[in-house]
Amino acid sequence: MSTSAYIRHTCPLASFACIPRSKAFSFQLRVSTHPPLHSSHCKLHRRRPPPMSSDHAGTNFPANKLEPIQLNDESDFYQITSPDGLISISGFGSLLSENSARSTFPNLINFRVAKLHGFRRVFAHVAPIFFERGIAKPKTKEISSLSVEPREGETLIVTVFEIQKSEIPAFIKREHEFCFLAVSPETLDGKPFTNRAVLCARSSDEEFFQIRCKGSKEIYFHHYGRYNIDKIWRDDILPCRVYLRHCVLAAKNLGDEAYNNFLDHTSLGDRKTTIREYLATTGAGIMEEEPPESLKTRYEKGEQ
Repeated sequence: MSTSAYIRHTCPLASFACIPRSKAFSFQLRVSTHPPLHSSHCKLHRRRPPPMSSDHAGTNFPANKLEPIQLNDESDFYQITSPDGLISISGFGSLLSENSARSTFPNLINFRVAKLHGFRRVFAHVAPIFFERGIAKPKTKEISSLSVEPREGETLIVTVFEIQKSEIPAFIKREHEFCFLAVSPETLDGKPFTNRAVLCARSSDEEFFQIRCKGSKEIYFHHYGRYNIDKIWRDDILPCRVYLRHCVLAAKNLGDEAYNNFLDHTSLGDRKTTIREYLATTGAGIMEEEPPESLKTRYEKGEQ
C-alpha cells in the first residue's frame, strides 16, 4: 500500500459515547452518517510480511521499494524477527530517550538514531496513562500523546533498537490503541537497516473497539471509559504538558538534527501548528515546568 493510499484509509469512521453509572456504564457506537472520506486501514491491508533474512535489506528487500506492511496479529510480528530471535522497534516520542526505552524494555540492545521517510508525528490521541499518573488536564484538553501517520515528503528522526521476540505479546498488549506497521528505517547517511522495524501508527476508534476490545463495552470501559474518555483519536486536543516536555528534551539529547526535526515535523491535531510554533505561543512555559515529584525519575530531563 502506498503512503498516499494509507492516508486515505486512516480517518476514524465512528466515535464512542460512554457514561459511567456506578459500576456500570452505557456505551453507544455512533457511526458517521456522512459519506466516509476514509475507511479503516487496519482492515484493508492484510498482506503478510515476508520473513526477514540476515542479509542486508538492500539485497532482498530494497528499502526504497518497501511500503509499510500492516502487522495484524502476533504471528505477523514473528515474520519480521531476525534469525537470532530479535525484533526491531522504532521510537518517535518518549522512546527517543534510551533510558526511557530501557525503563520499558530493560534488555533492549543496539539503541541507535535513524531516519524514517514518509511519516509525520501528530498529537492526536488520548492516553489513559496520563490520567493514571495524574498529569492529564481534561479542562484544557492537554491530554494527548503522540502517534505517527503517513505523509509524503516528510522525514522523521527516530530511534531503533532490538528486543527479544518473547517480548512481543507484552508490547502488543501495552500499545493496544495503535495500528502496528513494519517500516524500513535507514541510517542518518541513508543506508537501509537490515530488518524492518515495528512502528506504532494512528488507528481509529472503530478499529480499537471492534478488534482490540472485540466489541466488548466492558473491555473498552477498562481501558478508557473509566476515565470518561468517549473518543480516543481526536484532532481537537493538545499535548500532555509533562509528556511533551519529556519528548522535546529526549530529542534534544540526541543532537541538533533530531531536536529540530522534532520541533518542525511534529504537529498538533490540526496538522498545521508545529511544536516549535506551539511552544512559542499557546504552549509557552511548558519547557520550564517541573514534573510532579513522583514522576521526576521518569520525566525530569528526557533521560528517563
